[in-house]
Amino acid sequence: MTHSLIRRAPALKPLAVAACLSLCAITAQADEQVLPEVTITGARFASDPALAPVGAIVISAAEIRNAGVADVNQAIRKIGGVYGRQGLDGSPEFALDLRGFGANSGQNMVLMVDGVRLSENDLGSTILSTIPIDTIERIEIVRGGASVLYGDGATGGVIQIITKRAASAELHGSLRAEAGQFGLADVRASLARAFGALALDAAFGRQRTDNYRAHSDFDQTTFSGGAVWRYSDLGRAGVRVDSARQDAQLAGSLTGEQFAADPRQASTPKDVGALRSDRVSAFVEQRVGAFDLAAELAHRRKVTESTYFFSDIGSLLRYTSEQDQFSPRLRHLAEMGGVLNELVAGVDLGRWDRITTTVFGSGSQVRQKSRAIYLRDELKFPAARNTRLAAGVRHERIDKEVHDALGFEQPGSRQSQNAWELQGSVDVAPKVNLFLKTGQSFRVPNADENGYRASLAVLKIQTSRDLELGAVLGDTTLGLSARVFRHALNDEIFYDPTIDGFGANTNLDPTERRGLELDGHAQLDNSVRLSAHLQHVNARFTAGPNDGRSMVLVPKNVATLRLSWLPGSGHSADVGVQWVDRQRDGGDFANSCTTPIAAYTTLDARYARQLGAWEFAVAGQNLANRQYTSNAFACNSAIYPSDGRQIKASVRYAF
Repeated sequence: MTHSLIRRAPALKPLAVAACLSLCAITAQADEQVLPEVTITGARFASDPALAPVGAIVISAAEIRNAGVADVNQAIRKIGGVYGRQGLDGSPEFALDLRGFGANSGQNMVLMVDGVRLSENDLGSTILSTIPIDTIERIEIVRGGASVLYGDGATGGVIQIITKRAASAELHGSLRAEAGQFGLADVRASLARAFGALALDAAFGRQRTDNYRAHSDFDQTTFSGGAVWRYSDLGRAGVRVDSARQDAQLAGSLTGEQFAADPRQASTPKDVGALRSDRVSAFVEQRVGAFDLAAELAHRRKVTESTYFFSDIGSLLRYTSEQDQFSPRLRHLAEMGGVLNELVAGVDLGRWDRITTTVFGSGSQVRQKSRAIYLRDELKFPAARNTRLAAGVRHERIDKEVHDALGFEQPGSRQSQNAWELQGSVDVAPKVNLFLKTGQSFRVPNADENGYRASLAVLKIQTSRDLELGAVLGDTTLGLSARVFRHALNDEIFYDPTIDGFGANTNLDPTERRGLELDGHAQLDNSVRLSAHLQHVNARFTAGPNDGRSMVLVPKNVATLRLSWLPGSGHSADVGVQWVDRQRDGGDFANSCTTPIAAYTTLDARYARQLGAWEFAVAGQNLANRQYTSNAFACNSAIYPSDGRQIKASVRYAF
């Protein structure tokens, strides 16, 4: 098994080069106010607090530390209340699902790290557990259609991950070690220091576990390092390198009888997989008068390998993909006649290439290029009950090419799509805000979906008419956010197991996601805080032969409750419980299976003791040792068991 690091810088179009040079050239012209401190990312810029995204959930670094979560994916689920299905490869990665998109949840949600899109043009899951948890400043979750600003796949919502930037002239960091059941060993270290206008940081992690199931060992090594140069009060630039290495054993699925007898057993005792990922990204931000200019440039190389054994014969499958992104944009933020106006315009350029290698040699090569332009304007009228009105449009064009090992070339395809949005909000009473969002979002068929379909025709672009009505009540002490939503989808892209008896990816008959979301919190006293999240979603067909039937792998209800105790005396505790309703397994399009995936409840808790710079903690997951699954793909079969109870202890030294 071999791998290579990033070997070349991304090749940029002349437009990208010119835009980057123009951003750098204007630094000498700026002579007014300083760059704003980052609060919450709004229209792809650090928002003015008055224009923070309506209904967004923000997970702070302090909340992450107090909950003692092990990785970013876990923080989003346990603190943000986002439902997730456990992965199939022994990694700590869960498939996050905003608004009930089931097996394709990852393709209907956009994940960003410091303005760089992580999602790729395949069905591979986006890896969040490789992001060092100690480097996170905050995580922002915005549910609902957001294709105007974020493009392809933003129907379910957007999750933004913002990392810390060193500010202190003194060296500071942390060392952490954790051990637990199933051979868990986790060591992490982070360092950061500022040298005048230059700030440097680095983080390293090594995790290893045998996992709950047999033949499911997992080993991961990660590194993240960055530099930020504040070259003036009005501008800054930076670069970051991220690297991850994973090796995993694959335990396979079980039948219902095997699951009942012993959920820890493996059905594929030889299958293995690996991931090698490297990313280099750079950014620049500059203010010129009332204009903010910014751009991100990123290159990522990823190699995934899996070897599946049939009897004693192994079959190798390797995907080598490279992705380039360039996203220049500008914002005009000004107050005119007591009205605050934010105008944002930008361009997103992307290129993605993947070569597939099998045991027989090189296979197909897939290429995709995307170009998009977007414009969004928002007005706020403070004198009129803080009324806000926003409108935006986007146009995106996608070009695809396919070449296989035999020299066959599938004719290149070109697809284009528009997105739009309208939003409004108003304070109808003190501490009571009502808002309305409507628009159209979209998702483009990816390389894997176009590669396994019933005909040679390229799949159509999936579109969704989005509507959301919500209310935000209260304040930081006692508050509630409620949203009623509907996504009416045409040509939803999904794997249909009933096609030709073998199954294929296709554009479905019309479907919808309709439901209710509640996010609440209460500061019960100075030391106790309660938070709760509830999602009810009805995911179903609305036309065709499956009209009225439920979509698969979508629980109708998910409820999360967390209680945090922070008395300020060096002690802290955090307890969380999540209940997940029953759901149809992944192959039950006819809704005929009499044994759907059962509902389940999980309980986790953590206690920590702080002694100066040292912290000692003990934590447990699935404390009730519930035997359950969140993944099954045939009626009472093809079951992937979820983890049983695990107790672990950790020590952390911060300096």
